[in-house]
Amino acid sequence: MNFVIELKEDNMKPLAVLLSSFVIAIFVIRIFYKDYNFALSARIAMAVMLCFTALGHFAFTKGMSMMIPPCIPYKETFVHLTGLFEILLAIGLLVPKLKVVSAWALVIFLILMLPANIYASLNNVNYQKGTFDGNGLSYLWFRIPLQLLFIVWTYFSAIRIP
Repeated sequence: MNFVIELKEDNMKPLAVLLSSFVIAIFVIRIFYKDYNFALSARIAMAVMLCFTALGHFAFTKGMSMMIPPCIPYKETFVHLTGLFEILLAIGLLVPKLKVVSAWALVIFLILMLPANIYASLNNVNYQKGTFDGNGLSYLWFRIPLQLLFIVWTYFSAIRIP
């Protein structure tokens, strides 16, 4: 039971933000444009989710720094820069001329962040508390499919759709 609660705290929030933002965006766009635009709604939702997760880079800097392997210097600066990068990617997804390049950058970013998630799980990092009492390998059973969902979501909403 504790495992399920921990998963909800760590992973379900971004997923909930993504899905709820998507539903809201669908209806708001329908009201203003009198038509559905699922790709735009999906990009808006991803942008909202990215801004939400970027906040974690500033609120949980210590814990997120612990997710980075020791060989990488300036961990806190790196965490802040990746948070800023997520915000820039969010903006880029909403700018028509930048959406494709931003989407590819996001896909690459999500792939590059996977080793940090693996390192964090192997070392039981709890990034919210900044401790080593996290979920361990069980964290990856949800995190890896979630990363794949974000990649597929980005691809179909910004790259594949013109």
